[in-house]
Amino acid sequence: MSVSVPERPERIIIGPLEILPEEHLARVDGHTLTLSLRELRLLTELARHADRIVARERLFEMVWERPMRAGDRSVDVYVRKLRVKLDTAVPDWSFIHTHFGFGYRLSAEARQPVA
Repeated sequence: MSVSVPERPERIIIGPLEILPEEHLARVDGHTLTLSLRELRLLTELARHADRIVARERLFEMVWERPMRAGDRSVDVYVRKLRVKLDTAVPDWSFIHTHFGFGYRLSAEARQPVA
């Protein structure tokens, strides 16, 4: 008889941000973020590819599970929403970085204090 060991749920940590995709949960410093399902899926996919640029078209396919139509700005709209929520939760950190003409990259970077 074989004994199966339950797999540990996926847990992604980037700076003060913790994402638990199977639990549909994202937290910052232990505080739960209020995210829509699409926002959480977008954040999760960016986090799974942390420190790498992900093309807008690829993000759309991963999150919406279909090809992106020409001119569709959904990814940009949801990135903006995520940025606002992350900036509100942790104003001292920057997470989502735009690479114009390519896509987006998730990387936790502490913001420099303004002198």
